[in-house]
Amino acid sequence: MIPYLLRKLLYGLAVMLGVVVVVFFLFNILPVDPARMTQGQRADVQSLQAVRKEFGLDKPVPVQFVYYVNDLSPIGIHLNTAEEQQRYGYINLFPVSEHKVLALKWPYLRRSYQTRKDVASLLLEVIPNTLILAAAAMIFAIIIGVFLGVMSAVNKDTWIDKLALSFSTLGISAPSFFAGIIIAWIFGFVLSNYTHLNMSGSLYSYDPFKGEVITLKNLVLPVITLGLRPLAIIVQLTRNAMLDVLGQDYIRTAKAKGLSNRAIIYRHALKNAMNPVITAIANWFASLLAGSFFVEYIFGYNGLGKATVDALEMSDFPVVMGSILFIAFIFVVISILVDIVYVWIDPRVKLS
Repeated sequence: MIPYLLRKLLYGLAVMLGVVVVVFFLFNILPVDPARMTQGQRADVQSLQAVRKEFGLDKPVPVQFVYYVNDLSPIGIHLNTAEEQQRYGYINLFPVSEHKVLALKWPYLRRSYQTRKDVASLLLEVIPNTLILAAAAMIFAIIIGVFLGVMSAVNKDTWIDKLALSFSTLGISAPSFFAGIIIAWIFGFVLSNYTHLNMSGSLYSYDPFKGEVITLKNLVLPVITLGLRPLAIIVQLTRNAMLDVLGQDYIRTAKAKGLSNRAIIYRHALKNAMNPVITAIANWFASLLAGSFFVEYIFGYNGLGKATVDALEMSDFPVVMGSILFIAFIFVVISILVDIVYVWIDPRVKLS
C-alpha cells in the first residue's frame, strides 16, 4: 500500500505542477495590464511603474514564473527579513546565503490587485459557503438518486422505471447554467408567491435588527440546480448496478430462504451495488466545486465561483489563479482518496 500511495502522491504532484504552469502562463500572456486596471486609464507613468514593481510585474515573465513557483512551494528560498517572514509566515530551516534562507511555509497565493489583501484570506471567506453548497447538493443527489435508482431497478420495464430513466436523461442533458436560469425564473420569479424563494441571494443575509443571519431558503434553488446532473447519473449507476446484483446467485438464495424483499434489496443487493456509485459520488463532489462557478453567479450566491467571476471581470488575476489552483488541488486529493477507498472497499482491485 505504501508504494501505491507514493505513486499516487507523485502523480498528484505532477498534475498540480502542470496546472501551475498552465494557469500562470495563461494569465500572463493576456493583453491586459493589471496596473492600468487598478489605477485607471488616466494614471501617470510613475504610478503604473510603482504598481508593477509592487506586484513584481516589472520583471520578465520567466523570472516571474520562478518567483511564483517559489511562493507556492511549501519549501522555498526567501529573504531573511522581518517583513518577508511576516508576509510568508515561514519557519527558518537553514541559511543558503548571507541574506537568504531555506524556509518551510504554507503556499503563498500572493495579494489581490484590487484590495491588496492576501488571496488566501479572501478565498477562505467564501470557500465555506461553496463547500456547504456542494455538500448540500451532493446529499440531495445521493438521497434522491439512490432511491430512484433502486425503485427503477426493482420495477424494471414498468412506468416507474421509464419515468426515472426519462428524468435521468433530462438531468444529464441539461447544462447547469441553462437549468439554473430556468429554475430561477420558474421557482424564484413566476411561482415566488407560492415557493417564497428568491431568484438570487446568499447563505448569509443582513437583517437591520439581527445583523448577519443565515438564510437557508437561498440554498434551495442553487442546491437543486447543482445537484441535478450528479443525481441523474447516480440514478443510472444505481439502477444498472442493482440489476446486475439482483441477478446473482446469492440473491436467489436469499429469496429461497424466505427473506423479505426489503431485506434483500437494502441489506444485500444495495450494499454490493454501491462500489461504482461511491466512486461517482466522490468524483462528482470535486466537479460540483467547479460547477458552482456558474450556479453561484446565476443565483448571486456569495461563494468561490462568484468571487472568481467577479475577480476575472476586474482582471484581478491572483484571485482567479488562486481559486483555480484550489479547485485543482481538491480534484487531486479526492482522486487519491477515491482510489484508496475503492481498494479498501473491494480488495480484488489490484494496487497498480
